[in-house]
Amino acid sequence: MNSVRRFLGLVWILLGPAALYYLVSTAVREISHKPFTETKVQWIVFIGVSLPIAAGLVLFGYYALRGEYDRDRA
Repeated sequence: MNSVRRFLGLVWILLGPAALYYLVSTAVREISHKPFTETKVQWIVFIGVSLPIAAGLVLFGYYALRGEYDRDRA
């Protein structure tokens, strides 16, 4: 089970930046289609809220990969 936790740590580390990349690319595409102030503000808020979530995913994955969540069998 510990190896599964470490593997999933790697998945979380890769998922954070991938989600941000997808979000930013979608924002750029939507803003180019509708270049209004409301659209820009909406996507800035979405990215601003999602940035700490993605950073938390990366941090969580780092700790899982490092073995912080392993259970010792005594």
